[in-house]
Amino acid sequence: MAVGNSLAPKAQQKPEKVEFEVAGEKVVLTPQTVRDYLVSGDKERVSIQEIVMFINLCRYAGLNPWLKEAYCIKYGNEPATMVVGKEAFMKRAESAPGYDGIDAGIIVTTGDAITYRKGTLKLPGEEILGGYAEVYRKDRSHPYRIEVSFEEYAGRKKDGSLNSQWSKKPATMIRKVALVQALREAFPENFSGLYSEEEAGTEETAFLTSPDVSVAAEPQAAIPAQEQPVTPPPVQKPAQQAENAQMDMASAFFGN
Repeated sequence: MAVGNSLAPKAQQKPEKVEFEVAGEKVVLTPQTVRDYLVSGDKERVSIQEIVMFINLCRYAGLNPWLKEAYCIKYGNEPATMVVGKEAFMKRAESAPGYDGIDAGIIVTTGDAITYRKGTLKLPGEEILGGYAEVYRKDRSHPYRIEVSFEEYAGRKKDGSLNSQWSKKPATMIRKVALVQALREAFPENFSGLYSEEEAGTEETAFLTSPDVSVAAEPQAAIPAQEQPVTPPPVQKPAQQAENAQMDMASAFFGN
């Protein structure tokens, strides 16, 4: 009697789609739609693993990427970055129990004078030092306050110059960084693990490299000693092994 080879490579099934609801709206995501419409940068370089992680975060964080609440950024061989839009942060903040408003602005200097200014107005001759934000909770006597350094968070090109967004809107960008960090401090249960595009490139950015999707190992069938030896499967190259592992994880996540 022939014995099936439990070690033989399994036929890879193409992941299909995931459906979930956000605020009563049905969200449908597939690997292809994510790659085509929700990835900024090098779309063709984003891996199945990174796409699965993106869908996983949207699904469990209750984010609708079609409303620009979340999207994926991929450049070259760098890990993809999952970022959340500012509107999603504010929507979540306003629905959080105890939320009682915000105060945010920029920190500028002229000579030896340092000024904290609400909003993003930068006057001629001023230099931006950073941004600040305060988040108020009804159940706290003091606000959660954050101050961030412009030099630490400003996005830069390889030559050290500011990138397009940071050179055009430096005050707006650093204010957003401070605001998002203050919201995470004030409401960790609502914002833990969520990062804005303005924070992309910092050590805290949520890179899609540690999938939160566990794939249970398939039990191996015992082979009776008296059976004929089974021919071992062909040795796969590392690249093929990595691709198969990603497809296994994706298939498990999508329920195939």
